[in-house]
Amino acid sequence: MLYTSLLAVARTTEWSPQVGIIMIAACLFAVAIGRPAIKNRGVGPKLPVEAPALFEGFGVPELLATLSFGHIIGAGLVLGLSNAGIL
Repeated sequence: MLYTSLLAVARTTEWSPQVGIIMIAACLFAVAIGRPAIKNRGVGPKLPVEAPALFEGFGVPELLATLSFGHIIGAGLVLGLSNAGIL
């Protein structure tokens, strides 16, 4: 009986454009704060596409790191907002 009260299931939402917008905003936020915070930029392979001057020295490892961090932030936002009943 005690275990059933401890195993509460989080309320989640299905994918919608609102969830997509939240994930995009979280990833852009992570890139914005991650780019100046990375100490050794440009160590790994470069991006396969021509990037603007803003992303100079921003390679594949930096892109993967910041977007992974953005997905962690976005997942937390989506879960928190859906549990709060906002989404």
